[in-house]
Amino acid sequence: MNSQTIQSSVKLFPISELMEGERQLVEIDGVEIALFNVDGNLYAIANKCPHQGVPMVYGSIGGTQLPSNPQEYVYGLHNRIISCPLHGWEFDLETGKTIFAPDKVSIRSYIVKEEDGYIALILRKEPQSVIRKNFHCKP
Repeated sequence: MNSQTIQSSVKLFPISELMEGERQLVEIDGVEIALFNVDGNLYAIANKCPHQGVPMVYGSIGGTQLPSNPQEYVYGLHNRIISCPLHGWEFDLETGKTIFAPDKVSIRSYIVKEEDGYIALILRKEPQSVIRKNFHCKP
C-alpha cells in the first residue's frame, strides 16, 4: 500500500478468544471474514470461495505438493494452505492466492495481528459495522 492509502486498525476481540487451532467469524460492512490461529500465526481471509461461494471457515488446513520434477513429490507450505471444503481448491492463507493459478484466482486476505491483547484487522477504510458472528471452532 502506498503512503496515501488510509488504513484503519479495528480491534475485534481479545487474543485469548482465538487460541492455537481455533477459528472465528466476523462480519465487517456485510463481508464475512474468517480468522484463524494456526500454530500461533494469525490469518484472515474472506469467508467465501471464489469458485462457488462455499464458506472457507470449514476448510482443512495443511500443506500442499509444490511444483517439482517428474517423479518427485515435494511437500511444502505446511499449515499455510486452506482447502475449499467443497472442491478442494487450495489457497495460501498468507496471500490468498490459489496454488494452481496464483495470478488469476485468489481469495481476499487481510492483515491481522495482535494489538494490545486484541485481534486487530487492518482495513483500507474505517468500517461502518463490525459484527462478531456466533461461530467458534475449537480444535
